[in-house]
Amino acid sequence: MGSELIYRGHDAQPPASGAGYSPKPEKRMLWLSRALRYLLREQRLLFLLVGMALAAFVLAFAPASPAASGGARLMIADPWATAVRHHGHNHRAASEVTSGFVGGKVPLGLKRKGLRIVVTGGAGFVGSHLVDRLMARGDSVIVVDNFFTGRKQNVMHHYGNPNFELIRHDVVEPLLLEVDQIYHLACPASPVHYKFNPVKTIISFLSSLLSDSALFRGSFVLGCLLNPTAHKTNVVGTLNMLGLAKRVGARFLLTSTSEVYGDPLQHPQVETYWGNVNPIGVRSCYDEGKRTAETLTMDYHRAAQLEVRIARIFNTYGPRMCIDDGRVVSNFVAQALRKEPMTVYGDGKQTRSFQYVSDLVEGLMRLMEGEHVGPFNLGNPGEFTMLELAKVVQETIDPNASIEFRPNTEDDPHKRKPDITRAKELLNWQPQISLRQGLPLMVSDFRSRIFGDRSDANPTSATATGSS
Repeated sequence: MGSELIYRGHDAQPPASGAGYSPKPEKRMLWLSRALRYLLREQRLLFLLVGMALAAFVLAFAPASPAASGGARLMIADPWATAVRHHGHNHRAASEVTSGFVGGKVPLGLKRKGLRIVVTGGAGFVGSHLVDRLMARGDSVIVVDNFFTGRKQNVMHHYGNPNFELIRHDVVEPLLLEVDQIYHLACPASPVHYKFNPVKTIISFLSSLLSDSALFRGSFVLGCLLNPTAHKTNVVGTLNMLGLAKRVGARFLLTSTSEVYGDPLQHPQVETYWGNVNPIGVRSCYDEGKRTAETLTMDYHRAAQLEVRIARIFNTYGPRMCIDDGRVVSNFVAQALRKEPMTVYGDGKQTRSFQYVSDLVEGLMRLMEGEHVGPFNLGNPGEFTMLELAKVVQETIDPNASIEFRPNTEDDPHKRKPDITRAKELLNWQPQISLRQGLPLMVSDFRSRIFGDRSDANPTSATATGSS
């Protein structure tokens, strides 16, 4: 009975102690043996080794993909650019992506990171062409313009684009924005406009500094009170935009002018020449306003470590110029189209150099994206007398167009020709379009606007900023 309680094997008898007992094999050993047997059957191991060798051979000798290698660099640069955006060094991140590719060009297979850019005076002649280039490059552009000389029609074709924004604003008043770059073009550039309101012309440079520094505020307010001919836009406006650039860490480009050389005693003019300017003449609101703007820009660069660029722009022409702005090319073209005499002031032997607007825009973009402060002369070194220019206009529009001589204006420079050696060497830039190539494009635009014979008022984009 006791044994039955312990062992219930029905009919089977309990095995004798130790007779025929063998321990159960471990499951792990069974799994390993089965895997080895499967691998060794039918030469599977051999095929596996051959496949690994072929893969290693392909990876070792296949050509590297440029897009892949470039993409690796981009993935390194972009997160850094995003991280430092609010610390004022975002333009450096952008330059890492686009370094070596002037004007925003990038290698095939790379997608360039768009920047947020402000263009003051962006609805004007030069500004609107610059906006076209920046938009085509994929940047987000904010145009700031009070429409004193600019026109909405110049940028109307960008309306509805999510990367485009237009703000009606006078740079004499402070402006708060988050941007990466500032192209400061806001200023009346033609004699008709800046002589019309000389005080406003010079003070526009001042406002950017006044909003930023108590030291500058006191000294420049006093200066403006003592000098009523100060150019409001050039001084207060520049101060405001410099103050904005300092607050957000943006790179700042000032468009200065060849007028800083005055009536030069050195020919051609190099950037190291200090000029021959009449500080109390009728043109001084523009000349001295721009000279002051350059001073303020360099002061911010030295004192606040602001990244700045300075361009000295020589006579520029092209589509979208104001038709009756008093500049010599627009005057001659409009007069010839209207069958009026072309007015030549003085003896017509004064010389100027004329660059097409697209050449100027390319130079401005190369300067902004480069690593050199400047100033840089941006102009076409081809030199024409006023009589030679009149003859080119005659050849282009009307061989029978007449010329009318008038007394020369006060402080009119006798010679003006840029030395662009620095721009060639450091920016790899020089003008590509000659006067005889570019003038017909401007004539076509003027003809459509004067006579209304074409509905499209926005000619093919080109860019420039001109002095008279």
